[in-house]
Amino acid sequence: MTYEYENLLKEKGFSVVCGIDEAGRGPLAGPVFAAAVILPDGLEELGINDSKKLSEKKRDTLFEIIKEKAVSWSVASASEKEIDEINILNATFLAMKRAVEGLDICPDAALVDGNRKPSTGIPEMTLVKGDAKSISIAAASILAKVSRDRYLSELDKQYPEYQFSKHKGYPTKLHYEMIKEHGISPVHRLSFLKNLGEK
Repeated sequence: MTYEYENLLKEKGFSVVCGIDEAGRGPLAGPVFAAAVILPDGLEELGINDSKKLSEKKRDTLFEIIKEKAVSWSVASASEKEIDEINILNATFLAMKRAVEGLDICPDAALVDGNRKPSTGIPEMTLVKGDAKSISIAAASILAKVSRDRYLSELDKQYPEYQFSKHKGYPTKLHYEMIKEHGISPVHRLSFLKNLGEK
């Protein structure tokens, strides 16, 4: 994982570049999370990569290292209620905007995973599969993923009957079985469960 795209933006005059990524667009329950990270140079050797390509143990280790080494980092979310009100895409953008606003240092530009710009208020460059191309986006993907997984583990304690710690809210066979058995909880995304009868 390299600083290729960070350096590209710096060559264009943007001195402080953050990476932005989300976690949890697909689940049936819980918030969507986003993270924004400004990294110092020289972290290539840490093994930072797309969070989906790392084991949970490796993500947890890198989560702490990134928080310690980052120039600035921020994790934010948009609730399941907001997802239902404004749809998942807009809620994802809202979480990304909140993450950028939560940084201690205002970045000059952002590298964003995906092909849509979230309108964070600073210049943005989108990168499809950015979490596999940009070290800053990859770092953001780890912070967002670990933060969301830990949040879902906390929800598991509140709603143990849904077994959130096992499926993290994603639309698995087990999750659908738990919904059928126990009904829809206050943390489910109603807009994602409109067609539940078809399952």
